[in-house]
Amino acid sequence: MKKIKLALLLIFGSKTMAQNDLGSWNILSVTMKVNSKWSVFTEGQIRSLSFYDDFHYYEIKTGLTYKIKPNFSVTTGFGDYNTYTEGGNFVSPMQNDEIRTWVQANLKNPFDYITFEHRYRAEQRFTSNGYRNRFRYRLSAVIPLQGKKITPKTFYLSVWNEIFFTDNEPFFERNRLFIGGGYEFSENIAVQTGYIHQFDYKINDETGRDFFNIALLYNFDLKKKKENVDFHPTTND
Repeated sequence: MKKIKLALLLIFGSKTMAQNDLGSWNILSVTMKVNSKWSVFTEGQIRSLSFYDDFHYYEIKTGLTYKIKPNFSVTTGFGDYNTYTEGGNFVSPMQNDEIRTWVQANLKNPFDYITFEHRYRAEQRFTSNGYRNRFRYRLSAVIPLQGKKITPKTFYLSVWNEIFFTDNEPFFERNRLFIGGGYEFSENIAVQTGYIHQFDYKINDETGRDFFNIALLYNFDLKKKKENVDFHPTTND
């Protein structure tokens, strides 16, 4: 019970209730496991700059993951990303209309009851403002609050920080921090919520903000064999 109270304090007792405008960041992520090595995913997101108002951004993407080892995998994907002008819901003109491809590597480091994950991503961005490269590194930690593993009917804490770089000066572009947690209802469904703080440096297509984040994560196995399900709650944003 003390761990659950601590989780709620971390999620809702911090800057989430601060003075500045709190936006919303909503995610639906579906992962389909083809076999022990291959899986595909589809994810949609919609964001607002005020609390469920002033919607300015949406994206939809899909990709393919190959598990090389139990704790090491590679992913490739592509998506459509759209950012609108501030001041209302999807106000024209668009600030950025983008098609993006990427490749990434994921490395998990289980340590007792905490699972650390390193994510390295290289993006190829075909935007309405020209072509750009971008590189991202995310370090995350997932901590179950009941037992040492995330199993059905388990609450968990989730914390991650991600930095964004380009190959042009000034190189550093963005920092994104998430503090929150979630609940795994079954081997297939989990919900995650928390607080995202985004700091941008000289970016025009989306300003840094604070967001209330909620994500619905759906994972299923084509073979429908319970023993093959390996559900590690995460998103592909």
